Amino acid sequence: MRKVDRRFLLLIGILYMTKNIDYQNAANVKVIQVDTPDNILTELGMTTDQYNWVQSIYFIAYIVFEVPSNLLLKKITPHVWQSRIIVSWGIVLACHAAVQSKESYYALRFLLGMMEAGLFPGLAAQLCSWYRSDEMGKPIMWMFGFQNCAGVVGSLIAYGVSYMNGLQGLSGWRWVYLLKGIATVLLGIATFFLLPDYPKSPRSSKWLTPREQDYLEARLSENAPLTHEGAFSKKEIMASLSDPRTYAFMFNQLLVNLAGYGLQWYLPTVTYELGFAALPRNQLLNIPPAAASVIAIIIAGNLLTRAYVTRPAFTQPIMAGMVVMFILFFTIDSRGGIYAACVLGTMFYSVYFIPFWAWRSSSLTGMTGTAFTLAFQSCVGQVGGVIGPQLFREQFAKDGYKTSFGICAAAVIVGWGFNLWTWWLTRNIEWDVRRIRRLRMKSEKDGEVFGEDDVQVFDERNFYSGLQKKTDEKI
Repeated sequence: MRKVDRRFLLLIGILYMTKNIDYQNAANVKVIQVDTPDNILTELGMTTDQYNWVQSIYFIAYIVFEVPSNLLLKKITPHVWQSRIIVSWGIVLACHAAVQSKESYYALRFLLGMMEAGLFPGLAAQLCSWYRSDEMGKPIMWMFGFQNCAGVVGSLIAYGVSYMNGLQGLSGWRWVYLLKGIATVLLGIATFFLLPDYPKSPRSSKWLTPREQDYLEARLSENAPLTHEGAFSKKEIMASLSDPRTYAFMFNQLLVNLAGYGLQWYLPTVTYELGFAALPRNQLLNIPPAAASVIAIIIAGNLLTRAYVTRPAFTQPIMAGMVVMFILFFTIDSRGGIYAACVLGTMFYSVYFIPFWAWRSSSLTGMTGTAFTLAFQSCVGQVGGVIGPQLFREQFAKDGYKTSFGICAAAVIVGWGFNLWTWWLTRNIEWDVRRIRRLRMKSEKDGEVFGEDDVQVFDERNFYSGLQKKTDEKI
């Protein structure tokens, strides 16, 4: 497993960080040389409301192409398909530097969403073939930890490149897109050679012995996608569509994303309008929210592996913190208080998806079922990315976007309701996952490999009588 960690963790972290830097650049470049002739809004003749569509259009394309992209993952193989995704979006991103009108900018944002579609659900589906559900917290922590480094790295890039404004006749925002696009293309080429496929794929035999390949699949739980499974199964897709857990997870994700994407999209503007720092140093105010998120993700990931509580129970204080922070946005006027809410709100939103995606993995089944369910849930969940930026329209600016944040708070509260429903639907499997995780940890401490029992997904054990946990004697 240490071999597997070395092959995956750093690479998937860098890939997911790059994806988030590249799509979040639109929020950062908006405030580069703001209120000057070289600002992107001025050069393209856009209002702030029109600019909000830059992010919404990206997510519309992402939603449309997410499922088809993920269903091709097994047939084309992950290393080929993911490198195609990365190289193509890098080319599109570099082309952003050449836009001359808002219409061409919109078109490129749609293409960017189309090309990026499938990266995250594809990686998540692939990881289910390598890691058990009770271990998924580790790779998810690496992905989301690096994702939130995107806020730090993206802000530093925007800050540094802003000083290139006018070089070779290009505005600072054009340099951001051009340089990041070129770097992403190079990363995509490297991914073709570095990303593994599945435990028993031909590429894996170059760094794993046959016994290690057998072990990696034998240790997985009964619902895990395996190397030999076919690339498409209609039965698994229909099973996913008829499973209420699919929709419970989906709407929980959608509503939390609506608030979180809204905050992330407007964070650079909020920090600029607070007036704590002048241009271009205002970009540096975006670093503390991202840094706090990374620290919280590392702590949460480590706590999650210890299985003190089930994953849904772990999410409850995080949901509560999110609700409080979004309520603060529209109930206080203090500049310092609003900035603190930005830091903590971003942190709670970011850390939420560590237990969430590990939790989601426990009830996925089969190669097609896993790929389809993750893509279907993720694409509908990204509707929040379409709506979120539209909440921050110019008409809400007069009172500091209190109405916008009020809607975000309401979305999180309703999302919390879906979170509780999802917990109810998965209560038995999640307790089983915790039980097996603790038994495996005990065996590891004793220098042994636990193999006496495993999580039952298809015919799940019944650990609860109503809301009451049964005693061991009754199970």
